[in-house]
Amino acid sequence: MHLVESMAYTGARPWHGLGASLAPDQPIEVWRRQAGMEWEIEEAEVRYVVGRDGIGSLNGFPEQKVLYRSDTRRPLAVVSKRFQVVQPGEVLEFYRDLTAHSGFRLETAGVLREGRKFWAMARTGQSTSLKGRDRVEGYLLLATACDGTLATTAQFTSVRVVCNNTLRIALGNSAGAIKVPHRSQFDPEVVKRQLGITVSSWDGFVARMRALCEVPVDPDSVEGILRRVLTYPSPAGAAPVVNEQALAGVRALYEGGGRGSQLASSRGTAWGLLNSVTEYVDHHRRARSDDHRRDAAWFGPGAQIKQRAWDEVVRLVA
Repeated sequence: MHLVESMAYTGARPWHGLGASLAPDQPIEVWRRQAGMEWEIEEAEVRYVVGRDGIGSLNGFPEQKVLYRSDTRRPLAVVSKRFQVVQPGEVLEFYRDLTAHSGFRLETAGVLREGRKFWAMARTGQSTSLKGRDRVEGYLLLATACDGTLATTAQFTSVRVVCNNTLRIALGNSAGAIKVPHRSQFDPEVVKRQLGITVSSWDGFVARMRALCEVPVDPDSVEGILRRVLTYPSPAGAAPVVNEQALAGVRALYEGGGRGSQLASSRGTAWGLLNSVTEYVDHHRRARSDDHRRDAAWFGPGAQIKQRAWDEVVRLVA
């Protein structure tokens, strides 16, 4: 089952093999049409019938509202009256000046879960090569959901070219993302100021990546780090449960099975260990479909695993 309803992309075919392929540097209007994002989210009052067999008085529920698609009229969610909607078109508009004046290039955009979630991602133009051959590109991802499952989230993300692994880039002391809850109005200019769309965060990230490439990790340390990273949530007070199957899978990737694991930047290093985790989460972790895995890797439990892995390996160079 695909979570992706519609999608447009440039470059390589995406993880699920679907979507409309576009030439680079298309206008925002073309992206919106080809990504299936030309509709809007509309609102209506919640009403219910009091009586048997649907016959009776029609009553309103003023504290809630129904969100539905303008094109198909299909319902998307029932939310609080205070819920602030972000439209599909707003997600793409966020990139208009960035693509026109700041060297950004849109690479993917689309709609998930029948319209409940949508995103766009652009290459920032920032990139580096670690030890000559291991190329990492910088991206900016913006996503939101209208069913309460995701705040409007803007985050810098790195993509390791050799294996297409993704990793959220830390911004200063933050976890690497700006989140606007739906009880607040989404102001794109405020978000851009908070992100600080400059080279500063990228430069700091590159410095840490280079440092990780220089740190060897002995086998005993690998085991300990992965046992701290690959855990299941447990009841309050109980010891965390290690996912032994995931640990075995990640170790196999680290010890030579992973894409790029034999590069000088990765072989036996903290950078290689980090990428064994990110490759496992992005490409191998059990999921109902590739779409579910990617969704979890960007926003859900997979993203949390990658953040724990980053925190662990960064301690090795602190």
